[in-house]
Amino acid sequence: QVHLTESGGGTVAVGGSATLSCVVSGLNSHRTVMGWFRQVPGKQREGIAAIYAAAEKITYVDSVKGRFSVSSDAAENTIYLQMASLKSEDTAMYFCAAGKTWREYPRRIDTDDFVHWGQGTQVTVSS
Repeated sequence: QVHLTESGGGTVAVGGSATLSCVVSGLNSHRTVMGWFRQVPGKQREGIAAIYAAAEKITYVDSVKGRFSVSSDAAENTIYLQMASLKSEDTAMYFCAAGKTWREYPRRIDTDDFVHWGQGTQVTVSS
């Protein structure tokens, strides 16, 4: 059975940084397409980053490119999302997910391409 557990959320000041973790069990996250998504109430879940570590592939949505960094720790079976220069519009529930296949990015990181989901961790960026 696959489980994904996010942690690291909380309240961060504008311009601050935070690192989210996603501990994975039941599959090898290093050899699986993994994604980070976020969602605010009333809006669709947005894919912001994807990583296929075994193939050294990473992609980001434009709104976080240069500020966020996704990485994988094979030994810990964990993926990370390092967030810097946070803005108020980064406030959201953040989810990690395990996917089916690596698409020909750049394109939308689509929820339909991901099968297993964590429960999410809330990030609030406060001024």
